[in-house]
Amino acid sequence: MQTSPYQQEQHEAILMVSTHIGTLSSCQIEALKTASREYLMFRDDVDTFLNTYFAAICTQKCFQSSLSACCSREGIITFFADIVINALFSTLDEQKFLLTVLQKPNTGPKCVYLGPHGCLWRIKPIVCQMFLCDAAMIRIFQDNPTAESTWNVLKNREKQFTWPDKKVLFEDLEMFFIDAGHASSLMYLHNSPGLLLVKKRAGR
Repeated sequence: MQTSPYQQEQHEAILMVSTHIGTLSSCQIEALKTASREYLMFRDDVDTFLNTYFAAICTQKCFQSSLSACCSREGIITFFADIVINALFSTLDEQKFLLTVLQKPNTGPKCVYLGPHGCLWRIKPIVCQMFLCDAAMIRIFQDNPTAESTWNVLKNREKQFTWPDKKVLFEDLEMFFIDAGHASSLMYLHNSPGLLLVKKRAGR
């Protein structure tokens, strides 16, 4: 049994990023990490929010029962920048482990990146991080309007890094690799018709 096209695409992108980062100077790596600092602060805030309001219900109702509409897919959308950020803040062993997992056929009805204790990424893809099912949101938000308003603020903050109506981190990270001669189908902020339309409408 062969690995899927999804796994092959992911493997190619992760290997490309890991290899190129390995050629960078410590100053270049530090500059990329510094550029990502505000994004990591945002991710910490999302983690705090999810742990406060959703960790118990999501772990019990979805992860342990394998019913998640997200984690039960072969894999979810990953931006090229997701891979870059994860590589910047992961160990070499952690990166190699992801590559090893992607080289094994995924025979189960679950995301290829889902291990016994959760996501195998150190900094999981933003689409995964920001996914809440309707049932969970109804259950939490109906009794806690403050939680709902906080979530809406976080959703708007997400766009500051991913929505290219202006220069954003995810686009800059793609451009860094494009300037170095690399290309990937996961560079959505330079390839996706929808996101290119966002740029065009914003006069970019």
